[in-house]
Amino acid sequence: MNIETLRDFCLTLPHTTEDMPFGEDFLVFRICNRIFALTNLEHIPVSVSLKCDPERAIELREQYPDKIVAGYHLNKKHWNTVLLEGLPPTLIKEMIQHSYDQVLAKVPKKEREALGV
Repeated sequence: MNIETLRDFCLTLPHTTEDMPFGEDFLVFRICNRIFALTNLEHIPVSVSLKCDPERAIELREQYPDKIVAGYHLNKKHWNTVLLEGLPPTLIKEMIQHSYDQVLAKVPKKEREALGV
């Protein structure tokens, strides 16, 4: 998966917005103004940091030790940094969806209802 495919998929998720709050090199995807994915546009190989259930995060790191590591400059318990090269696109999309769902679950009920979710 490349950066364009990553961006396209993230933007298919309902109510997703994108911005660059950390400078021109970092692209951030949000739901209800909360980050669920971020990537460094200048970093090669391309990677994305995604929120993850702590137990699942550990399982993924053990299963793909050279592709999935604890979140870089993020809470290591709840975030993974995922190298896109060499992983099945279906797995990457599933991890993005999981991150989105994890973040959306923490959005206050009133905000979720306002979105119709």
